Amino acid sequence: MIESHFTHIFSIILLLEFQLLESSYHDYTDALSKSILFFEGQRSGYLPQDQRITWRGNSGLGDGWMVNTNLTGGYYDAGDNVKFGFPMAFTTTMLAWSVIEFGENMPASELRNALLSIKWATDYLLKTVSQPNRIFVQVGDPNIDHNCWERSEDMDTARTVYTVDAPNPASDVAGETAAALAASSIAFRSSDPGYAETLLQTSKRVFNFADSYRGAYSDNSNIREGVCPFYCNFDGYQDELLWGAAWLRRASQDDSYLNYLQNNGKTLGADENINEFGWDNKHAGLNVLISKEVLEWSMYSLQSYKASADSFMCTLIPKSSSSHVEFTPGGLIYRPGGSNLQHATTISFLLLVYANYIERFSQTINCSSITVSPTMLRETAKRQVDYILGDNPKGLSYMVGYSNYYPQRIHHRGSSLPSIKDHPEFIGCKDGSIYFNSSNPNLNVLVGAVVGGPGEDNAYEDDRVDFRKSEPTTYINAPFVGVLAYFVGTSS
Repeated sequence: MIESHFTHIFSIILLLEFQLLESSYHDYTDALSKSILFFEGQRSGYLPQDQRITWRGNSGLGDGWMVNTNLTGGYYDAGDNVKFGFPMAFTTTMLAWSVIEFGENMPASELRNALLSIKWATDYLLKTVSQPNRIFVQVGDPNIDHNCWERSEDMDTARTVYTVDAPNPASDVAGETAAALAASSIAFRSSDPGYAETLLQTSKRVFNFADSYRGAYSDNSNIREGVCPFYCNFDGYQDELLWGAAWLRRASQDDSYLNYLQNNGKTLGADENINEFGWDNKHAGLNVLISKEVLEWSMYSLQSYKASADSFMCTLIPKSSSSHVEFTPGGLIYRPGGSNLQHATTISFLLLVYANYIERFSQTINCSSITVSPTMLRETAKRQVDYILGDNPKGLSYMVGYSNYYPQRIHHRGSSLPSIKDHPEFIGCKDGSIYFNSSNPNLNVLVGAVVGGPGEDNAYEDDRVDFRKSEPTTYINAPFVGVLAYFVGTSS
């Protein structure tokens, strides 16, 4: 009887352990596929025949008519209907970097889809810089747009085009656009060399514009009210100049860009704000990117960039004495300001890229109190990825459509309103308010969307109104594509 009792208890323990293993198992291939699919839900312009998110329709077909230029295409950045050039260019750079570093881990079909997601953006970015010494930085008046809850297919709000002409500066948007085009040229080099060359040559021209007329785009009085506070430049334009030069160096191997990085590092503040990376601040990504040059070619003149990358990595390791990154009680990297998962995905991406770089050259990182190995960097990234996919106190996947338990009420106009396919009748600016205020789940599933995510206490209420937590963005997903591709390669 006692033996039977212990056998029963042992069986329960085994079952619980199995369930625990089950809960922490993730299908990274499925998550990767969905993270790329999300971008099809953000498309603006004429949708192709093979469009897979079928509740969407054509939109923004007149974009650019006010300036006699075709500005159709590109992506809506988040849950609204505005095309913001600054975060779109960063999104493109990160999608391209994801393919460059981890594309070989992707199934062939997903690599194709990833390249298509890049091309949807680069085709648009090429249009924004098609005229010499001019860049179209935004389409759509966000102040009017945000006052409506309206499908992109029904848009009747002002499609204002925000333009910067020389000698007025746009070093940040132009620098990031140059980075996006240069990085994308590497991604396309093997599959479409002609397109890759077009991207590279355009990148060089756009970088010259960024560098020749220095300053932040949001300082131009004629566009400031349209770009601020949404994607105002808060951290200066200097990092985008270094970032653009770094990508052009990698894409072209032209020594002039190497000299630029050597000669301008100090004056452009390369050693400032080194622990940030996102659509507005490129420093941590810049340092990781240039570190490859230092390791591969022993470019000791760029050693300061690698030292900054090492320092940044040390701040992310909890056991390190220099660790100062805040984590939620559930283990998620946390930074104040909303849309927190943008930090988790970008930082995870840099952890994995840097781990690969230093492993390739048999290096570790000296974090004073401990020596940090590539494996430790990868473990830190994996905790973030698995948290996003459901290993968190709520047991909730923050990627829509992944697992059986995910956000149902995301802050996204197209997802929450009836599809144009099901409800072809026009829904006006204010007519969509009943859907915005509804407590019902969204009508259309935006598969693959990663929302802004929980607060510092791991709380997430699945509330459409709380855009800081419930709104997805392209720049949360873009680095996550690379992160998931890495884990597809290690779990297969």
